[in-house]
Amino acid sequence: MDYRKWDTMRNIAIITARGGSKRIPGKNKKDFCGKPIICYSIEAALKSGIFDEVMVSTDDDTIARIAKEAGASVPFMRSAATADDHTTTDEVLAEVLAEYKKLGKEFDTMVCLYPTAPFITAERLKEAYEKLKSSGAAQLMPVVPFSFPPQRGVISKDGRVSYREPQYRLTRSQDLEPIYHDCGQFYFYDVEKFVDPKINQDDDMTYIVLDEMEVQDIDNETDWRLAELKYRLLNEIGGSCKA
Repeated sequence: MDYRKWDTMRNIAIITARGGSKRIPGKNKKDFCGKPIICYSIEAALKSGIFDEVMVSTDDDTIARIAKEAGASVPFMRSAATADDHTTTDEVLAEVLAEYKKLGKEFDTMVCLYPTAPFITAERLKEAYEKLKSSGAAQLMPVVPFSFPPQRGVISKDGRVSYREPQYRLTRSQDLEPIYHDCGQFYFYDVEKFVDPKINQDDDMTYIVLDEMEVQDIDNETDWRLAELKYRLLNEIGGSCKA
């Protein structure tokens, strides 16, 4: 059992926003419905009130300026070693924790926020934090159900398609076990467990479930336009994603 006092723990929000982006140039600082897209993640983290530090890890001077103007801190720039296409998120987070330790600051929990996730809200962050606390898990991931049951998917071969799992061909959708996928928005971590090499994060992960309207991959220009349309719709109808 973890006997640490959650009400006295120090929490950090780390927004990972490098400058390079091949599919959408300047993606992390591009205007989204009237302001740089990274601002939505920063504002949600600040509004949640659960973080002692809301920081942006970046190698880009313009992103750093935008982040500071939005209320985040940028106490150091990301190193060249963690700013390329092959660096993992875990490596970026480990670097941030190590740099803060040099500054005499350590944290008990952290959240990794993606800078291109405008549907993140303070309410969802608080919900996720409370779930991590109550579960005692090493990590929390927000998930969303697949819109169509993967068990009834088909695969192609030699110009034909066939059911990958033919035993489910006639099974009603409502009778199939729900399968979820990562929302690609944020991840909460117990820092002590994150830095422990003996603990596999994937073996001790809890979750919260988001609605499909709260989730949108943004990997190309079409995705971007769809996300803006969805965001405007949610705000017009007073949806749950309104910041």
